[in-house]
Amino acid sequence: MKRPKSYAILIQNNANTEPLVQRLLQNKTVEGLTELQHLNGLLFSRSEIHRYMDEEDRHDIKILTKDGDQPLKTMSSGEQKKALLNYLLQQNPDFMVLVNPFDNLDVTTQVKLRKQLLEIAKTKIVVQVVSRLDDILPGTTHFFKLDGSTLESYPYPDDFWNETRITSNPFQDSIPAPLKPIETIHRELVCFKKVSVSFDGRPVLDQIDWTIKSGEFWQLIGPNGSGKSTLLSMITGDSHKGYGQDLTIFGQKKGSGESVWDLKQKIGYYTPAITDKFRGYHSLEHMIISGLHDSIGLYVQPTDSEINLARQWLQLLQLDDRKREHFRELSDGDKRLVMMARAMVKHPPLLILDEPTAGLDDASASLFVALVNKIAKESETAIVFVSHRTEPQLEPMYIYELIPRESGSIGISIKS
Repeated sequence: MKRPKSYAILIQNNANTEPLVQRLLQNKTVEGLTELQHLNGLLFSRSEIHRYMDEEDRHDIKILTKDGDQPLKTMSSGEQKKALLNYLLQQNPDFMVLVNPFDNLDVTTQVKLRKQLLEIAKTKIVVQVVSRLDDILPGTTHFFKLDGSTLESYPYPDDFWNETRITSNPFQDSIPAPLKPIETIHRELVCFKKVSVSFDGRPVLDQIDWTIKSGEFWQLIGPNGSGKSTLLSMITGDSHKGYGQDLTIFGQKKGSGESVWDLKQKIGYYTPAITDKFRGYHSLEHMIISGLHDSIGLYVQPTDSEINLARQWLQLLQLDDRKREHFRELSDGDKRLVMMARAMVKHPPLLILDEPTAGLDDASASLFVALVNKIAKESETAIVFVSHRTEPQLEPMYIYELIPRESGSIGISIKS
């Protein structure tokens, strides 16, 4: 039996992906993919999972999980994607559109899904719509790039790989100095000693020993459910699980009278979900200055020194000619660079980056990682970078890996 064709469409962060996907599923003509026009296709995407979750919530109807007791929304990302894939295969489509299938999955689950998709590709046409080159399945036969609304085809695979290869684009200027350094008396910023955590009797963390010192660059890794978020929430003060434990943050034992507000003054924190809070018409200048005031938007008259500092950051990011543009008009990649500058503008002693490159295309992720590496080299800020995906250019000094066990995850420190 002849192996079916396999298509890959590399999307940029400015790509109009949804209209293209809908054209494919509605049997409308898409140049270069006319073979699919009269075939039955189904969609494998995060948006489909959300659609079925909404059906469960609104109408109390289980579709993907009708044979089980667990609601879709309580499953891990890996379990949700497994349920959706099994449901789609039962319908025996002629082709499947896979939109960023490996996003939000830990490394082990990614490997399992990749094997399953490769098996599917032996008998069904697959259309991969992906932001990352590494996500393209081996054996792919036809290559495209979607830039905005323009779909470009590549008759020769080598042309595709040569054109889309990421070249380094380092930032030239130095990291701007803070207006007023935040003093830290202790070089040990965070110290966990034999910390264990359970939720409703279920062990999550077991005897965690982890010390983060000023100027260190850590990558925190571990599968979904291993306790990464629990660790971070104890550091930021958002979890009560640190009380009564041998946990010291910025020299103070947890529960010894420190305030959450004092903690947050010394911690820069960024996760892509924060970006959604900034829906107003904030200029890029004001976005960065708001980091000095820990506010969502700027509601005070900035000083000349604050304006000058914001412009230095924008110059570093090569966005100084756009300083009065609105933040909401930027691409996803540029938004995250500005949010990184906002988190770093005070040079906090500790900077936590929680899945900061999730959903970015290769070029945008490469730029973001280059900025993180630069900050690590040129500042005394300690960095904790949390990510499921392996970013090849990332240069952490140490890796802290959580390894799940029945008694809860144990932690291992590795020199990178």
